[in-house]
Amino acid sequence: MTKILTRDESIPESPSVDPAEIEKFRAMAADWWSPTGKFAPLHKFNPVRLTYIRETAVKHFGLDADAKRPLEGLRLLDAGCGGGLVTEPMARLGAHAVGIDAGDKNIKAAMVHADAMNVVVDYRVGTVEGLVAAGEPKFDIVLSLEVVEHVQDPARFLADCAALLAPGGMMVMATLNRTAKAFAFAVVGAEHVLRWLPVGTHDWNKFVTPEEARAAMIGAGLDMLETVGVSFSPLTGRWSLTRDTAVNYMVTATRPQV
Repeated sequence: MTKILTRDESIPESPSVDPAEIEKFRAMAADWWSPTGKFAPLHKFNPVRLTYIRETAVKHFGLDADAKRPLEGLRLLDAGCGGGLVTEPMARLGAHAVGIDAGDKNIKAAMVHADAMNVVVDYRVGTVEGLVAAGEPKFDIVLSLEVVEHVQDPARFLADCAALLAPGGMMVMATLNRTAKAFAFAVVGAEHVLRWLPVGTHDWNKFVTPEEARAAMIGAGLDMLETVGVSFSPLTGRWSLTRDTAVNYMVTATRPQV
């Protein structure tokens, strides 16, 4: 069963938590696992990022790519996990998965789904700063996916995520680039024209460039592994990895061995 924590329902106080963003996602929390609901774009986006994380981890840690549970024995943190769309699949792949989110309703939705699917996940309401302050044991893999554009201090948030990464560990960050193309596609197109997302889901001014993300992670002591773009094809209706980082992109970094 999923680990259920008893805690205050209020939004955690944190320099990286934007209360307005938490309330925004609280209002949509019931839709996390609906493939046709408000998070439908994430369901379509999920396969490419899950495959990327799996394959990158297998290569980085020298794991068996053909194993049913290749991440067995690895400790993984999904920071800002939302409803667990990535956390739960990572647990299915064998990782000891910890999902943390400042939104209590997000965590409740994640817990309910994991319990229904009989998947063991350690879900917690809280922040990465809280984990750091509490002396949380380090993680082999730290994920920060589509989160940094919703926090108050992106550099601080990424630094705290990096602080939770063990030597030899791997961190994957995914977000939206602050470009005119991203505004046209992710804000105007996705929210106002195609109505893939509720209007107001994203604030272009809070988007983070690859240069800013890499600078924060390097400043936190990590080595850059690669930066890849993720693009949508209207012809196939699918997302794929590309060299185009102008809209969606992922940055992978590692912490050097001591």
